[in-house]
Amino acid sequence: MSHTALNDATLHYDDEGPSDGLPVVLVHGHPFNRTMWAPSVRALTAAGYRVITPDLRGYGESSVTPGKVFLSRFADDIAALLDHLGVERAVIGGVSMGGQIAMEFQLRHPPRALALVLSDTSAPAETEEGKDVRNRLADRLLAEGMGGYAAEVIDKMLAPYNVVALPDVAAHVQGMMRATDPEGAAAALRGRAERPDYRDTLAAVEVPVLIVVGADDVYTPVSSAEDIRRLVPHATLTVIDRAGHLPGVEQPELFNAALLDFLDAQVAGGA
Repeated sequence: MSHTALNDATLHYDDEGPSDGLPVVLVHGHPFNRTMWAPSVRALTAAGYRVITPDLRGYGESSVTPGKVFLSRFADDIAALLDHLGVERAVIGGVSMGGQIAMEFQLRHPPRALALVLSDTSAPAETEEGKDVRNRLADRLLAEGMGGYAAEVIDKMLAPYNVVALPDVAAHVQGMMRATDPEGAAAALRGRAERPDYRDTLAAVEVPVLIVVGADDVYTPVSSAEDIRRLVPHATLTVIDRAGHLPGVEQPELFNAALLDFLDAQVAGGA
């Protein structure tokens, strides 16, 4: 684990694999941290890729920015981290909010994305109802902490059958949620409530795109992934069976096989 000061925050991150490997940035979702990517880091580095996994500001071991943190700030943090590491271009991937940060990165720093990996995410701007839900949740987390929320959503973050069948995975996901600073989580919720519509950005993407979704995701269902696929005709869509919102932790072998197939076939050969 390393850390660096950038854009008025201190970001902690892991940078693993060969230094000359094709760089892949994996961005966690809310309210998690970089450790959620451990299975993918092992698989990708074993295949010769360089994998960079940051803790977003407000999450994991990175410093907290109170108030409101827009997705644009997260995307600029990733660009600054790449600058710090001397990486000009990278594959940018993320799950859920991390997928929206990847889209924001494509919007703000398009020459720097070698490819996009969008897992269990959605492209439209937040609805008015969604804005209200996110802001009320932010208020609740500040007042109550993360424990009650983590208990309520574990069987939505993971498919309910995986909460039972994969107790170690469920414990890790619960642990990440409970360990998140409520102030950091609330700031991200308020910023995400005001996210822009990424559909035009995706429609203009020319680099390779992998869309992944858990077959039983209730937050961003398969229909959301299919919507993105229609926006990006050249994209590859993979549905992961026996998974919910976090297929990379629920079915890591299937998720990583899809990711490696995509990187090997569509990115590494042309990079």
